[in-house]
Amino acid sequence: MKITEVKTSIMHGTARNWLFVKILTDEGIHGWGEGTLEGQEKTVEQAIHMLAPRIVGQDATQIEKHWQVLYRHGFWRGGVVLNSAISAIDQALWDIKGKALGVPVYQLLGGATRDRIRAYTHASGVEDAKKYADAGFTAIKTGGWHTNANIDERQVVSKLRQKIAAMRKALGPNVDIMIDNHGRSRPALAIRQIQAVEEFGLLFFEEAVPPDNLDSMAEVRRVPFQTDLATGERLFTRWGYKDLLERQLVDVIQPDVCHCGGISELRRIAAAAETYYTLVAHHNPNGPIATAASIQLAAAMPNFLILEFAQTPTWHDRVQVEPLKVVNGYFELPTKPGLGVELDEKVITSRPYDARPYEGAFYADGGVADV
Repeated sequence: MKITEVKTSIMHGTARNWLFVKILTDEGIHGWGEGTLEGQEKTVEQAIHMLAPRIVGQDATQIEKHWQVLYRHGFWRGGVVLNSAISAIDQALWDIKGKALGVPVYQLLGGATRDRIRAYTHASGVEDAKKYADAGFTAIKTGGWHTNANIDERQVVSKLRQKIAAMRKALGPNVDIMIDNHGRSRPALAIRQIQAVEEFGLLFFEEAVPPDNLDSMAEVRRVPFQTDLATGERLFTRWGYKDLLERQLVDVIQPDVCHCGGISELRRIAAAAETYYTLVAHHNPNGPIATAASIQLAAAMPNFLILEFAQTPTWHDRVQVEPLKVVNGYFELPTKPGLGVELDEKVITSRPYDARPYEGAFYADGGVADV
């Protein structure tokens, strides 16, 4: 079965644009992948077309060989753009292989290790959190900062405590709460934030500090918190995770199937994490193909914890021929072959790329803050 064409399309979802890849074969079987990278969709799209000639005409079932060629056959390797392009292609190849063999991808990864996949969604505040909990979600994530044009760092700790205290009171003890700090804090500030909310029993505190300097995460880690630490959405491939895992700096890693190297690489990262008793909570504020690929991985992964699922039901559902459904906070195991999702290309073309406005974050004196 030979690859005949690699096609791309960008669809305006809701909060972001989704970048899809469709790989065609000479046997009429096609596969879908996703390389959504907010703000850089067109850059990743060009990278996919740059890589495509290396696999067109080749056997579509040789997934590992293609991964190695795409990653290694170029002096300049790595980075979020190239890895997102590889990730999208890799997902599509797994989709093809599952369809060709008539089984879900998780069966090709060794079979299911669980009966269903726990998911969480996002809430900006108490009202949203209560709404999603009432809809059946057993876990909710919210932000650790109030991002705006005039950030006042002095208010971060007190406002976070007020927010999480109110959320815990509204949700009760049985709904898990997570905080995403988006890597916006210095180590000392991150420590104060975690200490301020520790009594509310978080599932994890995410991206306490920026991802560029692991020594900063080590400063946070040395404090004896009861709260689990998580990070990893901005790390790519097993080499990007190597030092984080070896130094045991976090309890939960968050690889993104759209950026880390696809299904092939995420399963290797998860296996490495298992040797350090580290859990995996996939980063996934993306479109339906990324969600489908993440579900397949979660099904086969012994150290899976929980899957992020951004609530954008209108277009997330409409672009799928048969939408994935969360029931009482869980995805059921897929039964269809491949990734288990087909996209409606008419819906994709009806929602063309929409350039998102640049939104920065600044301190009160005009200094640049992390977004």
